[in-house]
Amino acid sequence: MTRIRKACLGIFGLALVVALTGLALGQDGLARAAGAVAVTTLPVGLGAIPALRGYRFTAWIVFAVVCPLLYPEAFLSPQITESLAINFKNPWAVLIIIQLVMFGMGTQMSIRDFAGVAKMPHGVIVGLICQFSIMPLVGFGLARMLGFPPEIGAGLVLIGSCSSGLASNVMAHMGRLNLPLSITLTACATALAPFVTPFWLTQLGTPVSGETSRFDFVTAMMSIFKIVVAPIGAALVHDYLKRAARGGRLIIRILAVVALVWLVTISTIGWSTIEASIPAPALLNTVTVAGFLLAAVLVGLAYHQLTRVLPGLDGFMPVFSMFGIIYFTAIATASGRDALLAIGLLLCVAAVLHNSIGYLLGYWLSRAMGLKRNDARTVAMEVGMQNGGMAFGIASDLGKLATLGLAAAIFSPWMNISGSILANYWKRHPARDDD
Repeated sequence: MTRIRKACLGIFGLALVVALTGLALGQDGLARAAGAVAVTTLPVGLGAIPALRGYRFTAWIVFAVVCPLLYPEAFLSPQITESLAINFKNPWAVLIIIQLVMFGMGTQMSIRDFAGVAKMPHGVIVGLICQFSIMPLVGFGLARMLGFPPEIGAGLVLIGSCSSGLASNVMAHMGRLNLPLSITLTACATALAPFVTPFWLTQLGTPVSGETSRFDFVTAMMSIFKIVVAPIGAALVHDYLKRAARGGRLIIRILAVVALVWLVTISTIGWSTIEASIPAPALLNTVTVAGFLLAAVLVGLAYHQLTRVLPGLDGFMPVFSMFGIIYFTAIATASGRDALLAIGLLLCVAAVLHNSIGYLLGYWLSRAMGLKRNDARTVAMEVGMQNGGMAFGIASDLGKLATLGLAAAIFSPWMNISGSILANYWKRHPARDDD
């Protein structure tokens, strides 16, 4: 494997030289082909350099942005989707893929992550205030100041309104920050996202997009319940069953039976019949959310039983989630290629500014509210790094992946790069314990 990685690193270097030469000579076809080879071999090649192995996922995200820009038809071709036996235009197929991505992330969370609220309430409250105030407002300000097209500008508000992701926990561990605080903040922010994210999307996203797209609070909230709460809830059911008492396991099994009956009912009489029989929108939304949560219990129980047969499955799920994020980045980039080529550089500037302001204000506002240096650094990391997977999922579920999802496509790789750099800097300059 080491030889393969070294060979890929060599191919990357050669392809990069050829791509630059092609650009200099005006040979666009040669430059495109060599560029595609370069970004494809780089993620594998980085494995040959121990100090750069942590950047492999970021390199795959770069691949998922560059290759669709060079060859969009390869990622949107119907022949590809047919060969995979998946209809990616089917909203249910896309929803299931997104849910699997979020479920894979959820397997790395635990119910015990929420216990940190009682142990360090001050840090958690400060962190959540900073998380859900700084980034949505900064995204709104940048969208207005830089003059993005309506729905692309709303994408800045969307990713700023999302919770932090598991990548921030990795950076906190790398930078020797307060890891328990980081994990607790991620868990609590994820739990609050179904209510806070739709609020900001409707309050700030709609003004940015104007009449082009008016975001509805309930629609956005339902979207997050489907793509975040249900799959992560299923993962937490699995975590609960690891230590559950006999009575707790019995309750889970009863709920799973109810969920199975519900799913059989839907498949028998059809969801359209249920919609017609419940005219009140509020009641219908309640039934829908309850159905997804019941299904989460069933999936969590089934997955828990599967891990008994396949003990290494938990370790594989994060890899699957990363693949899913790479896939959605590629599809969003290919779908919005024309818009991205028109404003790509400006969107990169917005990514750097949004992320950097998040780190800066997250740290200094935390210090102003009485947190110690290392805790303030932890909050800054949580504030600066958003959950790109959540933003992709919401954009896709709303049918706006090619516009609303573009910001996530650009912001995600930059957040991983900047987070890694900042974590390594803080690791070399540890905070003093007395302040």
